[in-house]
Amino acid sequence: MRVMAFGTFDNLHPGHLSYLSQAGVFGDELIAIVARDKNVLKIKKHLPQEGEETRRQKVEEALKELGIKGRVILGNSVDRWQLVKELRPDVICLGYDQQVDLEALEQFIANERFFCEIKRLTAHHPEKYKSSLMRVK
Repeated sequence: MRVMAFGTFDNLHPGHLSYLSQAGVFGDELIAIVARDKNVLKIKKHLPQEGEETRRQKVEEALKELGIKGRVILGNSVDRWQLVKELRPDVICLGYDQQVDLEALEQFIANERFFCEIKRLTAHHPEKYKSSLMRVK
């Protein structure tokens, strides 16, 4: 089964590693989609502290260290759901606080005519390991 997880993964921390580990148990291939810098700016109103290629490489290394089979891809800079359409995952894993219009995502999947389960994963010590708290000022 193909699993997809999305994120900015800025300053990769134990919360991100927990998210990837949790997602990894739902299938035999995890595709981690790393948000493009310009999309992060549009959504979060600030650029990530690390560039998109650095973040992609760090997630790729983390998957290896965690023993998770998969790949890491930079997101589409124009259409955030294009890779969902192309890769048709069996499961999409969302972070506990990831801002996603679930209704729109479910409608998109229905319109594309494929089955995909959406799972909301649990937090890993969000009082310590939350990107907004860990952002270097």
